[in-house]
Amino acid sequence: MSLSLIGIIFVQAWFIDNSLTNEEKQFTLNVKRSLSFVSKAIEDKEFQYYSSKMMELIKEGGVSDSVKLREMIVRYRDEDRNETTIYRNIISEESFKVPSLFFEIGLDSVNVSRLFNRRETMVFNENNLDGNFSVKPEETIVEYSALDEVAKKLFEQGYRQYYKNYPVYKRIDTEEVRQLLDDELNSEGINIDFEFAIYDRDLATKVQSDNFELNKSTNYGVPIFLDNNNQSDFNLIVNFPDRTKFLFSNLIWLIVLSIFFTTIIIVAYSNAVYQLIKQKQISQIKTDFINNMTHEFKTPIATINLALDAIKNPKIIDDKEKVLRYIQMIKDENKRMHAQVENVLRISKLEKNELNISKERLKLHDIIDAAVSHVDLIVEDRQGYIKKHYSAAKSSVLANDTYFTSVIVNILDNAIKYTEGQPEINIYTENIGNNIILKIVDNGIGMSKQVQKRVFEKFYREHTGNVHNVKGHGLGLAYVKQIVDDHQGHVSVESEKGKGSVFTIKLPLIS
Repeated sequence: MSLSLIGIIFVQAWFIDNSLTNEEKQFTLNVKRSLSFVSKAIEDKEFQYYSSKMMELIKEGGVSDSVKLREMIVRYRDEDRNETTIYRNIISEESFKVPSLFFEIGLDSVNVSRLFNRRETMVFNENNLDGNFSVKPEETIVEYSALDEVAKKLFEQGYRQYYKNYPVYKRIDTEEVRQLLDDELNSEGINIDFEFAIYDRDLATKVQSDNFELNKSTNYGVPIFLDNNNQSDFNLIVNFPDRTKFLFSNLIWLIVLSIFFTTIIIVAYSNAVYQLIKQKQISQIKTDFINNMTHEFKTPIATINLALDAIKNPKIIDDKEKVLRYIQMIKDENKRMHAQVENVLRISKLEKNELNISKERLKLHDIIDAAVSHVDLIVEDRQGYIKKHYSAAKSSVLANDTYFTSVIVNILDNAIKYTEGQPEINIYTENIGNNIILKIVDNGIGMSKQVQKRVFEKFYREHTGNVHNVKGHGLGLAYVKQIVDDHQGHVSVESEKGKGSVFTIKLPLIS
């Protein structure tokens, strides 16, 4: 089960990491595509601008030199119609010298070429008498067209060559680059702040945003203003200060849901483990309880059996004094077992709120005196003492005499049982606010911090294996807590191993 949980957590972590990697790849692809589009748009816009200016200058009166570059002639004879057709295709170039003032590149003039195509078709009738062609063609068709694409290509090559080393800040405006980037990035769904710059090799140019910082690990760049070899010294570079936040924002719901469901699985698993441990502890407590109860009942049963065997003895049956003594022993042991059973049933009823405890105005000092009288002889028999220190001026409480006397007796009984030598018990009372505080201090064996946390649990006893040198069944202090709680009070313990214990009960006073 633990391996399954670890596997689920590992798969979730791998899935989130893989999704983030894919998101980074998609982000990089979108940014690169946007930069390429912006780079192409800037170059196309510049080329269109200078092309239109060049055509205006040519129309204003530029004189051209026409040179025939290439001519192709094709002759075709039609026997059926006695006609011969001749095709001619001529490519001509017009060269213009355009003043360079417009282009600002430091030259007096710029040579610009324009290509034209002349296509001519001539049809001749064949002379039947001498077999020669007629002198004049029957039909001539001449067509002219500008080779726009070729001319454009030639001009583009020339313009790229002329402007290869031209300052970039004179070719493009910073705000224009920003606007193009903003529009294109938004179209790709990247709507976060960005910084950009155009670099000439590794040197910054004037075309850049205010807060741009060059960092090769986080920057994205593409070449701009390509030359005729499709190479460039200029690079358009962009970075995103909030890139990581943007990537995580796209996966936030995936991460939240993954963490949420993983947490549910962990909580369910932890609860299952907790329940298993708790069930094991309960099972151990029940086993200890049964063992202790067995020991608790074993002695009275053995005593009763011995007493009955003695009574049946012919020598004793006629001795009325001994018979009465054995009968009293049987009664006392029976009463002891009955008290054990009643204690268990009383705790059960308290937990179910089925036990009705009537309360009346009583003096706590009187209850303490009554409880001490129950154990006085036992303490004296062990050559110990119980000292009372009544510092509380007010001791009137709303309590049940029988049950609360039983509470104090239980604590005193524990103090005596868990003291290896002579019991030395001190009882203190004091008033704090509207409450009376009762402290019972002993010199017993004490208890660890772990035991203190569980000492008021039902059936709990400090585990000492199968050794039952101290009789009990783990109900005394659980009973104490239930009764004190029912009296709107509070009970606690402070102890240290080998240094005794201090039980404190706080009860509200009544006026």
